[in-house]
Amino acid sequence: MHKMNVKTALVIFKELVREIYEVSTTLFKIMIPALIAIKILEELGGIELLSTILAPVMNWVGLPESMGIVWATTLLTNIYTGMLVFFTHSPQESLTVAQVTVLSGMMLMAHSLPIEVRIAQKAGIRLAVTLILRIGGALIYGGLLNIIYTEGDWLQQPNQLLWQPEALVDITLGQWVIEQLQGLLAVFIIICALLSALKILRLAGIDRLINWLLSPLLALLKIGREATTITMIGITLGLSFGGGLLIKEANAGHVSKQDIFSSMGLLALCHSIIEDTLLVMLLGAHISGALWLRIAFSLIIISLLTRWLLKRTDSFKDRYLYNSYSKNAYPKNSYSKNDDLKNSKGTASK
Repeated sequence: MHKMNVKTALVIFKELVREIYEVSTTLFKIMIPALIAIKILEELGGIELLSTILAPVMNWVGLPESMGIVWATTLLTNIYTGMLVFFTHSPQESLTVAQVTVLSGMMLMAHSLPIEVRIAQKAGIRLAVTLILRIGGALIYGGLLNIIYTEGDWLQQPNQLLWQPEALVDITLGQWVIEQLQGLLAVFIIICALLSALKILRLAGIDRLINWLLSPLLALLKIGREATTITMIGITLGLSFGGGLLIKEANAGHVSKQDIFSSMGLLALCHSIIEDTLLVMLLGAHISGALWLRIAFSLIIISLLTRWLLKRTDSFKDRYLYNSYSKNAYPKNSYSKNDDLKNSKGTASK
């Protein structure tokens, strides 16, 4: 029996190593070219050009045009870089808490597009669909927040920064390369930890308990149980990790196209709710718009979207919504009316 246990443990360990390798290489093949392209774009003035295009849009959501450079930087790079630009290029003394919350909400929904849109595309969602969800969702959400705060006369007090970074300094190309390598190493470590934790959860059967607890949310969003745990990882830790795991499951044929679309749609609007929310609150954003309303908005949009999706034909989905990368996923929708009945009974089998 002891020898059998050791043999089983070795098999599980080999499976884990293979999964870590597959997910890591998949993400790095996406991230490394995207990071290089972003750096070239920055050096060629692409961010300044995008900020000029976005400047008029800022007025629509109640923000000064100068905020265009902040969101443009965030769209092409990440929230961290967008924050640094905010601290150094924005008229902070004239911004209200409501305005900072609006800007933060838009940054939370649409950032790191060259990398995260490519991940969604690799998972099986068409490029245009993801861009519409991310950018369109951010603009609609920003506009709604502006209306809510303006009409209710809420959060109109001057914004107070909770933290002020040191002045920006130019870094050499060598320093930039080192920073990116450190970031990729951090991603690899997190992937190892995530996949190890998932393996333990599945062996212990805890993933079934999680699915049962989340059954009301599953019924609302029409997301099959196979994608539940991975979706929750993306929501809490980030789209890159959730998307990377979804790519692995899709390639293995474990998740349907419908579930991939619904899950990635939700992650497009609401992901990394812990780290990213804390980051924008350093700018002075209020938690109402940075977290609670963002979650509510995302759930409503995806709930409506998935119900619309269920009424579309397979040919329509394959032509306009699904990418060819999703060809290995289950061809049929895994969520059906029977799932509603199963969820109500607490059934959560794989």
